[in-house]
Amino acid sequence: MAENEDPIEEDNDIVNQSKSDDIVHHGHRDGNEVLPVSGLYENWFLEYASYVILERAVPNLYDGLKPVQRRILHVMKEMDDGRFNKVANIIGSAMQYHPHGDAAIGEAIVNMGQKDLMIETQGNWGDIRTGDRAAAARYIEARLSKFALEVTFNEETTVWQISYDGRKREPVTLPVKFPLILAQGVEGIAVGLATKIMPHNFIELCEASIDILKGKRPNILPDFLTGGMADFTNYNEGRRGGKIRCRAKIESADGKKVLIKEIPFGTTTESIIDSILKANDNGKIKIKKVIDNTAKDVEIEVQLAPGVSTDMTIDALYAFTDCEISISPNACVIVEDKPLFLGVNEMLKTSTDNTLNLLKIELENELGHLEDKWHFSSLEKLFIENKIYRNIEECETWEEILQTIDKKLKPFKKLLRREVTMEDIARLPEIRIKRISKFDASKADEYIKGLEGGIDEVKNHLEHLTDFAIEYFKNLIKKYGKGRERKTEIRLFDKIETNAVAVANEKLYANYVEGFVGYGLKKDTYICDCSDIDDVIAFRKNGTYIVSKVTDKSFMGKDLLYVDVYRKNDERKVYNVAYYDGKSGASYIKRFNVLGVIRDKEYNLTMETAGSKVLYFSANNNSEAEKIGIHLSNMASAKVKYIEYDFTNLEIKGRTSKGNTLTKHPIRKVELKEKGKSTFKGRDIWYDSDIGRINVDGRGQYLGNFTSEDKILTILSDGSYKLTDNELTNHYENNDLVLIQKFHEKQPVNCIHFDVSSKNYYAKRFLIETLTLGKKFIFINERPSSKLILASTHDNPEVEIKTITSKGEKLTEVLKLADFIEVKGWKAMGNKVTYDTFKSAKLLSEKVGIITKEEIEVKPSENTNEVIADELDGQKILF
Repeated sequence: MAENEDPIEEDNDIVNQSKSDDIVHHGHRDGNEVLPVSGLYENWFLEYASYVILERAVPNLYDGLKPVQRRILHVMKEMDDGRFNKVANIIGSAMQYHPHGDAAIGEAIVNMGQKDLMIETQGNWGDIRTGDRAAAARYIEARLSKFALEVTFNEETTVWQISYDGRKREPVTLPVKFPLILAQGVEGIAVGLATKIMPHNFIELCEASIDILKGKRPNILPDFLTGGMADFTNYNEGRRGGKIRCRAKIESADGKKVLIKEIPFGTTTESIIDSILKANDNGKIKIKKVIDNTAKDVEIEVQLAPGVSTDMTIDALYAFTDCEISISPNACVIVEDKPLFLGVNEMLKTSTDNTLNLLKIELENELGHLEDKWHFSSLEKLFIENKIYRNIEECETWEEILQTIDKKLKPFKKLLRREVTMEDIARLPEIRIKRISKFDASKADEYIKGLEGGIDEVKNHLEHLTDFAIEYFKNLIKKYGKGRERKTEIRLFDKIETNAVAVANEKLYANYVEGFVGYGLKKDTYICDCSDIDDVIAFRKNGTYIVSKVTDKSFMGKDLLYVDVYRKNDERKVYNVAYYDGKSGASYIKRFNVLGVIRDKEYNLTMETAGSKVLYFSANNNSEAEKIGIHLSNMASAKVKYIEYDFTNLEIKGRTSKGNTLTKHPIRKVELKEKGKSTFKGRDIWYDSDIGRINVDGRGQYLGNFTSEDKILTILSDGSYKLTDNELTNHYENNDLVLIQKFHEKQPVNCIHFDVSSKNYYAKRFLIETLTLGKKFIFINERPSSKLILASTHDNPEVEIKTITSKGEKLTEVLKLADFIEVKGWKAMGNKVTYDTFKSAKLLSEKVGIITKEEIEVKPSENTNEVIADELDGQKILF
């Protein structure tokens, strides 16, 4: 059921009434008019659809509430005495206004309470992260939050209407001075209409409203209580057709397990675990066990099967489980009793303008109240100071009393700001004798002066209404913004190729003679392991080839020459071929890739002439180029009957290329003469910090040209290093990354670190000696308070060290680390940087490392990074 949507069954009374009318009237409305039943149904259905849209499923733009939510808040305001109320009592009171049963009201209260904005809760209200339901309404309690009391209610600015039974009055909309619809988000399904508005960040909404008031255009993005990561590239301001990709936050732990720390919006830990187990059962991923350690924070521990890569598993979790989901927003709201589809930025603009108008009305009302108080206080002062009350002692009638007071006030009326009405005069005789006897003119003057100050202040706010509204939103951030910082990390996601990360859960077999391929042919030739979502490429002896989806058994043509799993856009995979052309009688040789094809379409590597055939074929995963020997036929006219050819002399071209002429003479046999080496010159790789991945598309920081043997060095903020291969599936956590580059064995790492055991700062230089891929090696003290200050791989980095002597003298020294210390082992402590109090360090070399990011105040300058020291154990420490 959609969020806060009342069960459709609750409206059976409307439908049943329609049926009843049908039976009674039999199409007759009166004695003269005859209406067909279909017409009646059409009208009633439209009325019903309109009712559901306006009164149940879709929120109003101005207060951001559905009717059930509005009635709940109204009831809670009526019941508010500062103490918690049983939710069961709130539900009972709300039923006076909401005619759809207690279940819908209870569900709506719980939903609002879990959002932790308008309702303050007490008791077990469930958990949106785990999917646990709230306790029964009689066991949980609620009251309006201070925020709700401040921004939602105002008797004077509320438009009222009569409740459904005519006994009570209820608000048409509440005067909410905040973009509540965007802060809470909403989902509802009506008749032929649906709405789905994402929740947004409290602080960002206030800041965006301030920008609107300053004339700037906002661009707000959703923020979810469950945290996680989200790619809003195609958000489209929340309109129909938009799309959000949400991912869980997954960390690699000790190479044997991964930890899910935050989950996507709309999922629960239970649904995540179920999807992981389902993917494992379907053979998409390989895991040993899943453990839910969720308590205060989410933690799902996924233990991997032996030999399974954590990086591949993380990608597979995103590809095959609910660790990544797609959300399609559909922002629809009620404006002037009509549903409209609007973008969230437009909603925010309208909400901000509405807040500005409400603030204006409140200020005008406040000004009117202050002027009324000033007016009557001044009248009261004149009435008592001039002892007008004595003149009414002899009056016998009420009219005579009023006339006497009016006559005596006439000389003083020019001192007042507005006319004196009979209602004003009628209040004066009601002043008690005790008040008159204790009247203090100086206090009255002081009170009136205070009112005048308040009047001037309100008038100033009205004259500078926009500035007042800006301060209003700033005050909301100050009072209620703590703990409401953004929880969902905004990221750009790369596209995960499911074929590349799927676990090989099947074995591929082929019958080369009969032409059958599949994982069910267990008696035929084994090809390789594959997954059930892979594609298979098959080359035939006549030069044709085809790509098909792997199945249990499929026919791919007789006389197969080569069968393998097909990887789209694999530039490293190169086919070396010699073939005979049936038309010309010549033989050709070529090297080509098969980067992209249409599945189940037949292609030809020859010139498609009758009688063509493949003479030699090899498939090379790393573009190897071998040397072959060609034996010409004894009938050939050539004097030399044997020639050799080296495939390194050929360029790699497209699959449709003709190739080079090998010989015009008939060939008896082609044989492998010498295995080849890779002709792949390497590929340029970049690191994209936005997604924490490497790529070959030129995005981000250039790392260099890599062959398959080259490694990547990463230095992490915890004082460790790790080597990885250059597979594009690798993950790098950008928040923990200090340095990433191509690894060179003879290039030393230079660093400065704080050792908590000795409470000193050390410089060290070392070579990477442990070449195990994927394993972290900590090169500083492993105690938690030890810190890596900076790191660089420059040949001789210059570091500016600032210290303070015991006499308070500030010193600056430049260290050339290569001159200061020799290269030592990676476990060595290093040389002490200073005996004075350490203040800061700054790299001066042209090539600098990246400073760690843990709670530091950074002062950037060109080509350098300088940070201010923090306090630890009485010493200054640079983070």
